[in-house]
Amino acid sequence: MREGLDQWDFVIAAYAVGIVATLALVVWAWRDMRRAERRRDEARRK
Repeated sequence: MREGLDQWDFVIAAYAVGIVATLALVVWAWRDMRRAERRRDEARRK
């Protein structure tokens, strides 16, 4: 274990969390949009 704390470890971790959260949000929104489009198309057919 190191004695001194390196700030870059925290910076890299913050960027990693931000990137992962952004990608998860994009995937979730895309899937939800596709489902809504499918429901809209099914409602138009009826």
